[in-house]
Amino acid sequence: MLIEECPYIEPVDAYGAFAPFADSHFLDSGERDRFSYIVASPLHKLVSKNGQVTLDGFPFPGNPFDVLGDLLARYPQERDDELPPFQGGAVGYFGYELAHQTETLPRAKKDWLGMPDMMVGIYDLVIAFDQDNRKMWLISTGMPERWGTARKQRAEERMAVLRKYLKLAKPLYDVPAVPHVPDVIKWQSNFDRAVFETKVQKVIDYIFAGDIFQANLSQSIHAEYPRDAIPERFGLYRRLREISSVPFGAFLNFGDCAVLSNSPERFLKVRDRQVETKPIKGTRPRGDTPLSDAELAQELMLSPKDRAENIMIVDLLRNDLSKVCKPHSVNTPAICALESYANVHHLVSTVTGTLRDGKTAVDLLKASFPGGSITGAPKIRAMEIITELEQTTRGAYCGAIGYIGFDGSMDTNIAIRSLCVNGGKMAFNVGGGIVADSDPALEYEETLVKATKMFELFGLDAEDIAP
Repeated sequence: MLIEECPYIEPVDAYGAFAPFADSHFLDSGERDRFSYIVASPLHKLVSKNGQVTLDGFPFPGNPFDVLGDLLARYPQERDDELPPFQGGAVGYFGYELAHQTETLPRAKKDWLGMPDMMVGIYDLVIAFDQDNRKMWLISTGMPERWGTARKQRAEERMAVLRKYLKLAKPLYDVPAVPHVPDVIKWQSNFDRAVFETKVQKVIDYIFAGDIFQANLSQSIHAEYPRDAIPERFGLYRRLREISSVPFGAFLNFGDCAVLSNSPERFLKVRDRQVETKPIKGTRPRGDTPLSDAELAQELMLSPKDRAENIMIVDLLRNDLSKVCKPHSVNTPAICALESYANVHHLVSTVTGTLRDGKTAVDLLKASFPGGSITGAPKIRAMEIITELEQTTRGAYCGAIGYIGFDGSMDTNIAIRSLCVNGGKMAFNVGGGIVADSDPALEYEETLVKATKMFELFGLDAEDIAP
């Protein structure tokens, strides 16, 4: 592996040099976490749609999780502990519908966006940033070469590619303006308020019937832009990260498809076989004054309904982690801790474990997918009800975004607060966990609170969204 430390560039500025090129991605911790990464020019590209897997454009047999695991196993690599944790491997998204590859579930009737269920690149080139210490490294693994002179030569040739791109980087001082929304554009939801509240009540009815304890119900807000009016996607992302800094942001550029993620929620982290997941359940808006903000935070922390909602999902995740973690290693060091973001307060818990011998990060992802905080409990029945009521695919929303390293490390988010783009089609979902004492009107209002930053991104108000 070839490593080169170079003068620090702000990660978002550095990515500006790569943004025009397909299959270049930015894992962005903003101002709330330590490490960010840029990857470009993948060794392989793995795509799955409705169970059909393609590798580098050719059909490939197998379950997409297993194909990914086998790909990563081809390239074992020791980690350099002096560097940020990700030093080469897989980067991309794992869409919600990948659940069909692990469970027998009904399929949604509609697929408006038409995005693949999974798009992942295998990357031998990484730019890694330590934002706390303002350090930056270029990493070239030399993969797919495995040994000696051939690997060293490959690493040097590929490092030259990174240097070439970085010469194009420049400071991006001006935050892009709100994009113009032509008169022909109508942002729509798949549900109006009355229909959404009716569907919340249906979830409550299922709970009282004994089917489930909780289900996560969302509405999809979407629009289609004319080709000559499509907003510049990296500009959109730059504006989004300016109005809402989160620890698990991402800009994924797959050409026609892109995902702009503004997620506050970690799904799964693995380092040195130690596992961590941090489910979010429980939300309040931020207050207009310090006093009202503190009152809303206190109300959330003392809410029996929100705490119960969170603890149910903690139990589900403990069960999921136990499938691949060592006996008695799964613990819960934090329950219902308060975390505050630009527009919301959240309750966040922490569940940890230790991977069993012979199990990998991909095994953990497969066993836990999708995250319990955006399905419900019991998971399978909750997902059946979600499909029945939402009636459309979720795409990347409520799946996961992040990296899985050649060294076995992993860090992924839950892909909430994320804008999915395919051609001129754009969509984002907002939802929440429904429990027995949920109020349908308040649940609808909570979705609007979660949507405020996406509305702001496009200069919209809730009233601009047509049913």
